[in-house]
Amino acid sequence: MSPAAHIVALPVRLYRATLSPWVGMNCRYQPTCSAYALEALEAHGALKGGWLTLRRILRCHPFGGSGYDPPPERKKKPDA
Repeated sequence: MSPAAHIVALPVRLYRATLSPWVGMNCRYQPTCSAYALEALEAHGALKGGWLTLRRILRCHPFGGSGYDPPPERKKKPDA
């Protein structure tokens, strides 16, 4: 994980340590949004991982979807 991604992940880790136990397990998606955020930041870095996380959180509403929704895999560049 890049240094910038570590910084972006701090609020997610803080949420998981403080608020998540109080909120309970009411997530509509698998993996949870916080786990999704950490996976996306790990795979894609701060900018794209942050964007993917924001999109995921905005999809999490009563009229949104549910089910298995992992972060997209990082595309590999073809060897030259």
